[in-house]
Amino acid sequence: MKSIQLMLDVHEGKERLFLQFDYDAKLNAIIKKIPGARWSSSKKKWHLFPSNQTYLLLKQLTGNIVSIDDATMRKQINDRKREAEVDRGLSDKTLQQLHTFLKWMEQKRYSKQTIRNYENHLLQFLTYCLPAEWNQLSEADVDRFNSEVVIANGLSVSYQRGLVGAVKLFYSQCADHKMNLEKLQRPFKESRLPEVLSKEEVQQVINATGNIKHKALLSLTYSCGLRIGEVLSLRLNDLDKQRRLIRIVQAKGKKDRYAPYSDSLRKLLRAYYDKWEPKPKEFLFEGQYGGRYTERSAALVLKHSVDKCKIKKRVTLHTLRHSFATHLLESGTDIRYIQELLGHNSPKTTMIYTHVSSKKISEIKSPLDDLEIHF
Repeated sequence: MKSIQLMLDVHEGKERLFLQFDYDAKLNAIIKKIPGARWSSSKKKWHLFPSNQTYLLLKQLTGNIVSIDDATMRKQINDRKREAEVDRGLSDKTLQQLHTFLKWMEQKRYSKQTIRNYENHLLQFLTYCLPAEWNQLSEADVDRFNSEVVIANGLSVSYQRGLVGAVKLFYSQCADHKMNLEKLQRPFKESRLPEVLSKEEVQQVINATGNIKHKALLSLTYSCGLRIGEVLSLRLNDLDKQRRLIRIVQAKGKKDRYAPYSDSLRKLLRAYYDKWEPKPKEFLFEGQYGGRYTERSAALVLKHSVDKCKIKKRVTLHTLRHSFATHLLESGTDIRYIQELLGHNSPKTTMIYTHVSSKKISEIKSPLDDLEIHF
């Protein structure tokens, strides 16, 4: 099988994704169909806009013809990342220790997002403490960072908790350092109630969504109380209409679970599949050129519908999940079932919805009702 080698290069002042391969008329015709594809007369190569969507589309269109060799491209990306870290002034010794820690996180199967978050926290902390090396730092440096950076700049409690958590985990995997982990304390967690929509507001938002694909996406998110990442990771074979279940594979915490597949949702998803072109091939919701639908696109869909309904609450895709849990609780569903449906490890996490639920609170008679107030 022929191969296409991918590499990044600058062309006419812009970064482009270049394709190196032996001439093939059929392959040329396919690449021409990719949006933004251009031929460079000077480099004698095709080049594309460097994005994940372009990469996925290229793999999809050429999968039966050639293999994709992206080793050079990935090395370029990693080299640039390392150069950016060096530009911060961090020494090779500190960078090596950081990279060893990140590799350890990968082997422990931490999620990519968690690894990115920890890396960013540690880079900010270690850069702030320059010129000191990582093994010369102590808990006093963490306190100083929290005081002079976090608190002074009004950063959130959740950011501070994340920073301390990253530092504790990093140093717990290192030897020969001065950091006293027992003295590293996270600040108290903020107790904030999630924003919740009423059933009527959810209905308004979904009905205001004209596109059948978008309507199906928002309805499924609310119907099953899923995180948006779980929705966008659903594959066609995860829908079990015989058992009336939807399988959520390796969600947060590396756990599988099931969500209910209601009759209303099944009818809506069938209408979506019958009407939508092109048909999804792998994921239930796919982008314009295949591959997973993006979270940003899903967020924009919801924002547009909420704006049409003139709802003034701060509504995100996670609000639909909060609303699902709250509405179940208000309808009398046992909180242990809600915990299972949401995929929470601890019932304490689910208990927050007992504070959000307005049904019982609204039924409490105020002592003011017993008074005669003249106005």
